[in-house]
Amino acid sequence: MVAALTQYGHDSPASRRYDAAWLLVTAFASALAHGYAHYIAERGPHRRGQALRALAAEWPLVAATLPTVVILAGAGWGWWSAAGVEYPAFAFNIALLFTLGLLSARWARRRWPVALATGAVDALFGLIVVVANAFIK
Repeated sequence: MVAALTQYGHDSPASRRYDAAWLLVTAFASALAHGYAHYIAERGPHRRGQALRALAAEWPLVAATLPTVVILAGAGWGWWSAAGVEYPAFAFNIALLFTLGLLSARWARRRWPVALATGAVDALFGLIVVVANAFIK
């Protein structure tokens, strides 16, 4: 997302804050639309509160965008250069994939070597997506 915004957008701090806000709005709108579609797709009578539960179940979609929102907003607030924000975003997201893979493996009671390998494979998958995207363009 950050690379696409960098390639086709402006790289001023104000535009990074704007990108962060719209990314968050888009994530919430997508979560609401997806939750609503699940609610409508269920056949049969609906119980009270079922629609709210369907909408609340979409929280991972919003949570997945938060690191990118923070990175873009941070560039807008001057934490790092707004012009080169894709580099800290790339490094942070690869580190995040590694950490989440490691932690999930440890929570599943995997041994440390297996947990480290799981984190490395998760980070490698993220790297493969970035490289594939670069070749496709």
